[in-house]
Amino acid sequence: MTVLDAFRLDGRVALVTGGNRGLGAACAVALAEAGAEVALLGRTEPADTRKRIEALGRRVTYLPCDLGTAAPEEFTAAVGAVRADLGRLDILVNNAGIIRRAPAAEVTPADWHDVLTVNLDAVFHLSQAAGRAMIAQGSGKIINVASMLSFQGGIRVPAYTAGKHAVVGLTRALANEWAGLGVNVNAIAPGYLITDNTAALREDPARAAAILERIPAGRWGTPEDLGGAVVFLASEAARYVHAAVLPVDGGWLAR
Repeated sequence: MTVLDAFRLDGRVALVTGGNRGLGAACAVALAEAGAEVALLGRTEPADTRKRIEALGRRVTYLPCDLGTAAPEEFTAAVGAVRADLGRLDILVNNAGIIRRAPAAEVTPADWHDVLTVNLDAVFHLSQAAGRAMIAQGSGKIINVASMLSFQGGIRVPAYTAGKHAVVGLTRALANEWAGLGVNVNAIAPGYLITDNTAALREDPARAAAILERIPAGRWGTPEDLGGAVVFLASEAARYVHAAVLPVDGGWLAR
C-alpha cells in the first residue's frame, strides 16, 4: 500500500451526525469522495447531501433521529440499522451540535440541558454504541468535532464551552481504553467557519472584524476546509494517531 492508497476509504462505511448541511454535509461528502458509503443521522432529511453522495456513485442511507431526545438504546438501534443497510460500520463522525447564546447569569436550565444533551450526552452514547461494534470487529475510527472553545472560554456560550471541553476529555478517555482494541478515537477542532452556528458573530460587525483580524490565514474557514482532516483521521494513514485534537483553524490558536 502506498501512502496515497492509505487515504482511500473504499469498502468502508461511515456514519455522520447532522449531515444535512454545514460541517456535517461537507464531512459526509469528503468521506464519500474518498470511497466510503455513508449513513446520515439527524432530525432533517438530508436531501442535498444525499444527492451529492449518490452522484459520486456511493450508497447513502438516512436515519431519522433527534439527538436532543433520543434514548441510549436508540443510538444502539441506529448502529444496528447502519450495519443492516450498508453491511458494516467503520467510521463515526460525531458532528451534530447546537449553541445557545446568553450571558452566563441569564442562561436558563433548559438551554443548559439542551446544549449538553446534544453536544455531549449524544456524543458519548453514540460513540459507546459504535465502539461496541468496532471493538467486536477489531477496527474502527471515531472522530469527534470539538471547537476552538475546547481550548478557550468564549463569551456568552458557557454551556457550549463546557460541552466542547468535555468532548476533548471524552475523546482522550475513549482513546485510552480502545486504542489497543483497534479503534482510533480522535477529534477535530474547527476554527471560525461560515456556518449557521457562527451567523450571529458574522452579523455583528465589531465581533466579525475582531475575529477576522486574529486569523493568520486572513479569512473565515468554510465547511469544505475540514474535508482533508476528516478523511485523514478516518483512514489507515492515521492508524497510529490516537487521542489527537487536530485544529483546523487558519492559525487561530497560534495567535
